[in-house]
Amino acid sequence: MRPNSLRPALLEALARRSEFGRIVVLYGARTPQDVLYAEELAAWGRLPGVTVEVTVDCGNVDWSGHVGLVTKLIPRARFEPAGALALVCGPEVMMRYVATALLDHGVAATRLRLSMERNMRCGIGLCGHCQLRELFICLDGPVLTYERLAPLLTVPEL
Repeated sequence: MRPNSLRPALLEALARRSEFGRIVVLYGARTPQDVLYAEELAAWGRLPGVTVEVTVDCGNVDWSGHVGLVTKLIPRARFEPAGALALVCGPEVMMRYVATALLDHGVAATRLRLSMERNMRCGIGLCGHCQLRELFICLDGPVLTYERLAPLLTVPEL
């Protein structure tokens, strides 16, 4: 999760806790220095009914947290897949692997939302920078279900 993209959705869910079940945040970064909103993530993790797991690809001597891919956090999250709604953002290749791991854990493709914020420039579908085959992310998204994106994310260089 890139909190700069999903942070507003998470803040809204936290503000309306009575309308939601458990909230699980799985956050991956390249290094500990790349973790955005680290203090906020830690504070959210102390709230009742909220689980926050952070991992980095490359730790350093000061890092005492998890090291590895964000997909490795999914089994640790212990969530109910039938009722889960997963919001995923980050590099497209990472989102593809996270979506596959969530599907393998029983989350329905219709309950996976991917934030495809790719190279949007004009915002009206004219320039084509955000085109993903028949989709214009600026018009059709940027958040789309995995069900709609799955056939497109497997095509290299699309």
